[in-house]
Amino acid sequence: MLEGKKIVLGVCGSIAAYKSATLVRLLVKAGAQVQVIMTADAAGFITPLTLSTLSKKPVLVKYFEPDTGVWNNHVALGFWADLFIIAPASANTVAKMANGQCDNLLTAAYLSAKCPVYFAPAMDLDMWKHPATLNNVRKLQSYGNILIQPGTGELASGLHGEGRMAEPEEILDYIISSLNKTLPLYGKQILVTAGPTYEAIDPVRFIGNHSSGKMGFAVADELARHGAQVTLVTGPSAQVSKQFAVKRIDVTSAAEMLNACVRYFETANVCVMSAAVADYTPITVSAQKIKKQTDTFNIALKKTTDILRVLGERKQANQLLIGFALETNNEEQNAIDKLKKKNLDLIILNSLNDSGAGFKLDTNKITMIDSALNKTTFDTKSKSEVAADICNKIIALIK
Repeated sequence: MLEGKKIVLGVCGSIAAYKSATLVRLLVKAGAQVQVIMTADAAGFITPLTLSTLSKKPVLVKYFEPDTGVWNNHVALGFWADLFIIAPASANTVAKMANGQCDNLLTAAYLSAKCPVYFAPAMDLDMWKHPATLNNVRKLQSYGNILIQPGTGELASGLHGEGRMAEPEEILDYIISSLNKTLPLYGKQILVTAGPTYEAIDPVRFIGNHSSGKMGFAVADELARHGAQVTLVTGPSAQVSKQFAVKRIDVTSAAEMLNACVRYFETANVCVMSAAVADYTPITVSAQKIKKQTDTFNIALKKTTDILRVLGERKQANQLLIGFALETNNEEQNAIDKLKKKNLDLIILNSLNDSGAGFKLDTNKITMIDSALNKTTFDTKSKSEVAADICNKIIALIK
């Protein structure tokens, strides 16, 4: 959610300023660019050097830096930010924000902000409960600013009560959850499959295929980026999801993938079946490694259960089921036959005859065919761009 986001983090004069170091680290780890603005009092609680080291940007405190001759433009900072977070927000700064006072760089940048503003108050119990503070908080909320509620616990005064700043992890989770609610797939449960399956011959050998899982992982990440809660059932793959909202379930065989899909499909709003599942599996699996003793060796195979067909038979009217078809001949007709036979809402066709399409590559070339047989063909793109096209089609189908 925060990857590539530009975030201004305001740090005020409070003992809770030490938590800002952890918050900066978490935001940067989540992929955000973080520009810290401190009040002069905040620098008495935590050094600008600490926060600049963690954010990898110089910390701003004054309008004008006499040592460098640099003018810190508060208007430009307000335009730059995708999110503005003030944590800790002291009673003094909350009062200034509520009443439009801007006697420092932080409050001036706040008044210039064009983005969502979050504030996490930190103060003693009596200060937090004072009518003036509560009125200022209500004012900020009426402006559209978003309160991150302070927690209850031991305070710097030695008292125990409400007023301590939320923990950095709680702030991060709150912001991500808040942003997710604005996304088109928020609240949707989506099942995605990826990678190959390995069908055991003996303890060391298997029947498999060349699928890397790149396409399925890209789809899972893109859906999560649009707010979905994604369950990713994957065969053996070295790929790693980049999104916190992707729950990974590792399986090996087609039978294991079937069991996982049946389990999670019931509560899924959408299912995207991009895994390359084995069509056949050995009838008998040797308990010991098979020795090379004869010139020829035969393995008796049986069909695996068709997972897509099973899910198509179970599909409810409020569910979307999407399949993939990797073909080498008569591609379009084979894809349409699969779409109809397996009760799909959409099929993603790619052909090994197309340059840039196929296993292990970082690119793909697809054609989408929906249940009304509407067809859309795309140029060769990176798999992340293909995943974005698939995600956009899913959003359109849901609407």
